[in-house]
Amino acid sequence: MRRFNKKIRVFLISILFLCNNSLSSFSKEIPGSFADLAEKLMPSVVNISTTTTVTTQSNPFPFQFPPGSPFEDMFKEFGAPQERKSAALGSGFIIDEKGIVITNNHVIQDAEDIIVRVNGDKEFKAQVIGADPLSDIAVLKLDSNEKFIPVKFGNSDKARIGDWVIAIGNPFGFGGTVTSGIISARNRSLGLTRYEDYIQTDASINSGNSGGPLFDLNGDVIGINTAILGRSGSIGIGFAIPSNSAKIVIDQLVKFGETKRGWLGVRIQDVTKEIADVENLGEPRGALVASVAENSPSQKAGVKAGDIILEFNGEKIKEMKELPTIVARTEVGKNVKVKIWRNKKEIIKTITLGRLETSEDFKVAEKKTSPKETSIDELKINVRLINKEDIKSRNLPNQTSGLVITKIENDSPLKGSIELNSIILEAQKKKIRSIEDLSKVVNNVLKSDQKTILLVIYNSQNQRRYIGIKLN
Repeated sequence: MRRFNKKIRVFLISILFLCNNSLSSFSKEIPGSFADLAEKLMPSVVNISTTTTVTTQSNPFPFQFPPGSPFEDMFKEFGAPQERKSAALGSGFIIDEKGIVITNNHVIQDAEDIIVRVNGDKEFKAQVIGADPLSDIAVLKLDSNEKFIPVKFGNSDKARIGDWVIAIGNPFGFGGTVTSGIISARNRSLGLTRYEDYIQTDASINSGNSGGPLFDLNGDVIGINTAILGRSGSIGIGFAIPSNSAKIVIDQLVKFGETKRGWLGVRIQDVTKEIADVENLGEPRGALVASVAENSPSQKAGVKAGDIILEFNGEKIKEMKELPTIVARTEVGKNVKVKIWRNKKEIIKTITLGRLETSEDFKVAEKKTSPKETSIDELKINVRLINKEDIKSRNLPNQTSGLVITKIENDSPLKGSIELNSIILEAQKKKIRSIEDLSKVVNNVLKSDQKTILLVIYNSQNQRRYIGIKLN
């Protein structure tokens, strides 16, 4: 019995020892203080103030006329234009001892004077080397021959959800403010710029933090603090441009004073579950080519609307939003292998990338409606044939044929997926030239086991789109 009790005691002591070791190991990952790291990094983080001249129309009267009033325009001429200085605050960080500073484009956009405060007290004028509104990144050069203390970029791809981070910046004009938190999420999209792959953090970020650095515990910059959720201040949801994305833009701005992004010349959209089912893709993945620009690199390489881009230059495309970023950071003029899903099989196309900044965007034309509607009962929509006036007013190709959607019932399977005035061009990859064409395809789908119809449309902005709809 004693021997048994002794064994139990040894066993319990062993468990406690292992637990203590585990807790000790875990506690090592939690910093007791950020003081040493903050002290090291502070000299490299700068405060930025800008001034812009704003012209306003003065009102000589002690009252305002209602908008649209005939007196409003009559008395405008009595008011003299007045100029005033508008000030803005932001943050940035030094990446070169010669005084190269990184910040957000929106911090310095339209600024007449840029003053950068280093280490809390030294002020320098700064010039813009290059700025990129599409990524919201700007590069400045301090007017000084002094040597500054730079920080270096880290690898944002290695940053994991839950990792500790610290932000240093100039919130509300309070320079040298340090906040800490963790990486809350990756790959966030906010709809602010064309290229978005934000790191989300709960480190406090407020107005004035824009352009400042987000550091890992090695003291490396893994993000540029750019946006917050809400206007009232930090609620624990801030967003930073990943360093790996930013560095590509920064290198180009430093070297050329501008960006040189790769361009495919396609309009893309998400691959939905319904579209994946119709295409026998297995699961939703890749980027669906909705339309191809004329004389674009993709058209020259034989890419077609309806193709699904699965890989670009050896990188798999899991979601549609990944493709623009990957293309943009690829060298202009490079021959790139692109893996495409077409007719339920993989094919490879070689595309010579063009330059986005010199390309023409897809044109968006005005909407126009017309009478003479016919009901498609199975889809619970009203349609009419497209006519020459539609083609001319919406600037569509002359050979365009299809049906304009004039009404969508509330219980229509198309509700929420397709807008009014969209034009149905194809159904199940068959061109629609009449109402009978569409009705026939719909009936065939309803008789099938899959009961999913794939439509090709021009939406109300004349963008070619693929829509997968599950029919009841």
